Amino acid sequence: MSKRSSIGSWAYTIGPYAEHPVDFDTVCRKLKELNFEGVELGAFPPHPNPGNPAGANDNWPGAMPEKSQRQELKAKMAERGLGLSGIAANLWGEKLINTGDPSKYIEEFRKNSEFSRDVGIQGIRVDCVQPPTILREIDYETAMARVVNAWKTCCDIAAGNGQFVVWEFEPGFAFNKPGDIVRIHDAVNKDNFGLMYDTCHGQMVGVVGARQEGEKEVFPNQVDFIRALSGRIFHIHVIDSDNTCHKDADGNDETSAHPPFGLGVLDFDELMPELTRAARLPHDWWTIDLCFWPDAWAATAQCKTKLDELIAKYG
Repeated sequence: MSKRSSIGSWAYTIGPYAEHPVDFDTVCRKLKELNFEGVELGAFPPHPNPGNPAGANDNWPGAMPEKSQRQELKAKMAERGLGLSGIAANLWGEKLINTGDPSKYIEEFRKNSEFSRDVGIQGIRVDCVQPPTILREIDYETAMARVVNAWKTCCDIAAGNGQFVVWEFEPGFAFNKPGDIVRIHDAVNKDNFGLMYDTCHGQMVGVVGARQEGEKEVFPNQVDFIRALSGRIFHIHVIDSDNTCHKDADGNDETSAHPPFGLGVLDFDELMPELTRAARLPHDWWTIDLCFWPDAWAATAQCKTKLDELIAKYG
């Protein structure tokens, strides 16, 4: 069966779009016009989300704390003929590595898992929350144990709701070296836990070594990196890389730039056969990620055309 196409809705709400986000209904209409089969939900304002994180004000656009609201969203997506390929849970306001008490993080994860169950989402994305520089403050073994133990609990919560959990490793967060990625994945050791492989992050983490603390740990190319992760990949994001990071407000490297197809250096005819061999997807989605791209809305149509080509060849 051919892969289904989706795109992350966060591309139209954060970074360059933070001041003028594209509302979720408009996103869905556009994606349907472009013949996408689904959307991957960035579950934070103004797009649909489970509700205020603890301590946030009550004015939380897109909040759906009630089951009835979630059922309405699920029905509306079915009516549109669009699936939900996954969710990026809003966990960035929580602490993970720099606390010995992950209860708030876990509670926020639980809220997102219940929301996902109610709207019919199978896969929940997580990351390490804190930047790589946190390892200057917290020793490596303590930091890793905190991540692993919290994610074990999250995986159990997700399993209870019939879901899997995927870790999106990237330059902007701690544990961004290939060895770290394998070590944490294998230490979590849950059947419903896998890696999200984003082809842009794969380049920046596995080949460029962007924002790695201390000695760089890289491969000669992404193919070798993908092979090293074989059997651990549960979810795929497909987008180009120009070997640079997106810059934060101060002009410092933040995370991978995610340029549209054709504006980078990646050879997808090399990468996609390897990814299909190495991945163990519990679903049939391939997802475009235009996170932080300044003109993501305009680039969406061209990216869909390219993804269709890749699905026809390799999906």
